[in-house]
Amino acid sequence: MQRIFRNFTFNPKDDILSGLTVALALVPEAVAFAFVAGIDPLVGLYGAFMMGIVTALFGGRPGMISGATGAMAVVMVHMIQKGNEVGDALATPIENLGLQWLFITLLFVGAIQITAGIFKLGKFVRLIPHPVMMGFVNGLAIVIFLSQLGLFPSTGTEGISILKDTGSWFSAIFSNTAFWMMLAFVGLTMSIMYLLPKLTKKIPAALTAIVVVAAIVIFGNLEMSTVGSFIRDGGGTGLQGGLPSFQFQIFGLLETLDGHWGLIISTAFLLAAVGLIESLMTLNLIDEMTETRGSGNRECVAQGSANILNGLFGGMGGCAMIGQSIINVNSGGRGRLSGAVAATALLCFVLFGAPLIEQIPIAALVGVMFMVVIGTFAWSSFRILNKIPLADAFVLIAVSAITVWQDLAIAVIAGVIMSALVFAWKNATMIRARKRIKDDGTKVYEIWGPLFFGSIQNFNSKFDAKNDPDKVEIDFIESRVNDHSGIEALRGIANKYLDLGKEVKLTHLSPECKALLLKANPKFDTIIETAVDDPRYHVVTDLLDTEV
Repeated sequence: MQRIFRNFTFNPKDDILSGLTVALALVPEAVAFAFVAGIDPLVGLYGAFMMGIVTALFGGRPGMISGATGAMAVVMVHMIQKGNEVGDALATPIENLGLQWLFITLLFVGAIQITAGIFKLGKFVRLIPHPVMMGFVNGLAIVIFLSQLGLFPSTGTEGISILKDTGSWFSAIFSNTAFWMMLAFVGLTMSIMYLLPKLTKKIPAALTAIVVVAAIVIFGNLEMSTVGSFIRDGGGTGLQGGLPSFQFQIFGLLETLDGHWGLIISTAFLLAAVGLIESLMTLNLIDEMTETRGSGNRECVAQGSANILNGLFGGMGGCAMIGQSIINVNSGGRGRLSGAVAATALLCFVLFGAPLIEQIPIAALVGVMFMVVIGTFAWSSFRILNKIPLADAFVLIAVSAITVWQDLAIAVIAGVIMSALVFAWKNATMIRARKRIKDDGTKVYEIWGPLFFGSIQNFNSKFDAKNDPDKVEIDFIESRVNDHSGIEALRGIANKYLDLGKEVKLTHLSPECKALLLKANPKFDTIIETAVDDPRYHVVTDLLDTEV
């Protein structure tokens, strides 16, 4: 009971205040990602609420924030556009059919993610190499930074080349009062967040900065971009709305999917993969920041359940949000209460506080996100680049670049593949065979190094079956057979000696390797020796995937 309460809230004051800070930062993010997907801002806000409340209470990581995300919004765009085209072309046109398709797709997304959790696939995030992790956070920091630049007022330099007309270019920038005013308030927000913790840590710096900047703009009657103007400029009408409602109509629209199920299913798998990768990577990062351990499998189930709820009640779905999660943790939100407060406050903004929240300056929220960028970026990567292996440095830089160029999921997958290939190549050259002759004339091959698909050629070259004595022993005490290719290579060598009428013994094989060899050829039972010191291997287990 004490552990459950501690996970829910270790410090109620910090959790509540950090949750309110996160809720304020969630508003423009959810609205912006809804615009990216081409749907109503309220759908993005509902999605952020439902993702946030479910994962806060039942997810695998206290303090981690989930909501509507850009990575998933980008994947949704094509399907929503296609759905709208189909809806417009019907004999009886259906308005916003693409949005209804999204709700149906989210049901499949949730089912896929829950299945991943049930089969305990979340544990494999522990296999992501550290260079990939550093490249991921660096690339993400750059993406967050670039996304905030789009919120600044136009400088009026469009069409003016700095190379051809430098004077006009500088004049356009320096004469843009709105740009410089926003830049000043962004700087004020960042200064408060940097200096306040040096004076006191009893109040969250981010929330204080937002309140101070908002008060100056509101009471100073300054003309600046606000949350409300941002929504209206994007085509929305405002934050005001009601409670999410059950989407009964989606079950009557299944016939519109005839001929389009491939698009729905493929989009669902892509959304599920993107969501899980981003969520599990964020979980891993927050684990390192808090020096605790969350449950990846539990997070998979919670994310899936939240996405099903989004499909049923009209949200855009989502996954973990690394920027808001870092704001939460840095503001003292370490319990589940912080995420629950953030989600509940977001819904309250929609129901009751829209006029007030719409007055918050975008500059304050941009300043908060810039501080997140500074805190997210792994600055130590510059220091270690010339101290780590060249291949790891390449992977780190490549993952950062791909994250900016494409998206997080593609970058992580590419990084893992590159790291795996480097690992395989290095290990392919590591296999050795020490040779010695026993007193009875038996030649012993003591294998050292991993035997797998990359090293079988070197492994085969170690043996001289024709010229070896009549008795041969192959000892794997310092080696391990890793895959089917290794099993086949070992079986091939053993058969060479047997075909020559020579006696061969295989010693110190793991139980798994013995079982596979005997399954391939039961006669191998006569050449495999079993001893008490035979190795036993346990790779990725579920023992580490428990919440602390």
